[in-house]
Amino acid sequence: MKTIRLCEEGLTIEDLVAIAREGAGVRLSKRAEKNITDCRRTIEKWVKEGKIIYGVTTGFGALSDVIICEKDTRRLQENILKSHAAGVGNPLDEETARAVMALRIKDFARGHSGVRLETVHLLVELLNRGICPVVPEKGSVGASGDLAPLAHMSLVLIGLGEAFYKNKRMSGKAALEKCGLKPIRLESAEGLALVNGTQVMTAMGALAVHDAVRLSKIADIAASMSLEVLMGSRTEFDPRIHRLRPHPGQAAAADNMARITRNSEIITSHKDCSRIQDAYTLRCSPQVHGASKDGIAYSRKVIETEMNASTNNPLIFSQANEFLLGGNFHGQPVALALDFLCIAMAELSNISERRIERLVNPMLSGLPAFLVRDGGLNSGFMIAQYTAASLVSENKVLSHPACVDSIPTSANKEDHVPMGSISARKCREVVKNTEHVFAIELLCAAQALDLFTNLKPGEGTYAAYRVIREAVSHMNADRILSRDIETVVGLIREGRILETVERRIGNLS
Repeated sequence: MKTIRLCEEGLTIEDLVAIAREGAGVRLSKRAEKNITDCRRTIEKWVKEGKIIYGVTTGFGALSDVIICEKDTRRLQENILKSHAAGVGNPLDEETARAVMALRIKDFARGHSGVRLETVHLLVELLNRGICPVVPEKGSVGASGDLAPLAHMSLVLIGLGEAFYKNKRMSGKAALEKCGLKPIRLESAEGLALVNGTQVMTAMGALAVHDAVRLSKIADIAASMSLEVLMGSRTEFDPRIHRLRPHPGQAAAADNMARITRNSEIITSHKDCSRIQDAYTLRCSPQVHGASKDGIAYSRKVIETEMNASTNNPLIFSQANEFLLGGNFHGQPVALALDFLCIAMAELSNISERRIERLVNPMLSGLPAFLVRDGGLNSGFMIAQYTAASLVSENKVLSHPACVDSIPTSANKEDHVPMGSISARKCREVVKNTEHVFAIELLCAAQALDLFTNLKPGEGTYAAYRVIREAVSHMNADRILSRDIETVVGLIREGRILETVERRIGNLS
């Protein structure tokens, strides 16, 4: 099993995907273990001295003025997990829960939270042994971090809550016992440290960003296939156009599409036709796709910064023998980035659906109605376009930003919250919808490409076409299309289409 070393810095989205989806394990670096140990010693010294520290010797939120005596500090830390475990809704899927645990460990590795090393080691064991806490996906407002879901995750450490183990749902205590592990008893500062962070929204966001990067390249492949069969031009990919408006994503999309359609006999065959210029969904595809690429790049930068950040409160600075109260748990940076990512992905699906309409509409394409023979008897891809339209409309609704909708909490002590986990959940849904829209466009474009029997498509488009046709046959007569759509979604998620195209024409940006 591959193992990812967690230290102060350096965790990438690709590392997190390996942990979440590919079963990679984690281990703490020696420096991380020292960071955790040094910080813990500082906390223990302060507790012995009777120092007043938020969440360690006081209550939480609006109850921060309540001083807790030393004999009740253990009970205080257990109580915060119990009281904050108020989430509702479906459990997070296993890949997301694994990503959350990895990011929580990563935060602790920086040595500013005050947890004991044995507590972090137990969380590492849960992740490496496949114990997946049952974490309801709803209930976080994103400050002070993702309190409710992180509380549910942490209950398993003390033998409470529930977990999935080997695809069975059971009590947290039973899951620990099956792996020969024992629950811990929390000490001062640990309950607060476990729940106070942005790891749930960040985990979901990281997986969404990873998928969005891949989909931005699939967008260029699908658009190139559509452009060819709709008798579009390659003029719009000329680098001289894009040097005059130097947005990096725009130039990258144009370069991708120029290489994907390279040596296309279909495009060459109508070079001297009477059409003046293409419709916007073809001609402006580099500009639209490029803007989304730039949005994805921004979101990636924010998410990777957050993955390598300290998001607790208080933050312990053991070398200076100080603690500082601040707001690094506030999820606004992540929420804003993921709301932006929603919009970026919604626009990729939006322009894709308009190309699908051009493909199935004989008045716009010059191709058989709905890309099937014996129209009337057969409906072809008519309803597939309906599905794309439905998904695109849903994406538009989901693109309303969550981070602008603050509702005060904790008796108005926490009077501005970012709703970051809502941003993350809807972003995840927009990405899934967009995968399906692209699958429909690829199916329609491949169906249309079958009509060009005497002309070779571009090098990249032909590579993509062959992968699709190996999995899905040409539609001669109506059949159940949902199976075809899901098959192509699988090709997208597995990376088969992208990898095949890149082997032929080089890496896409």
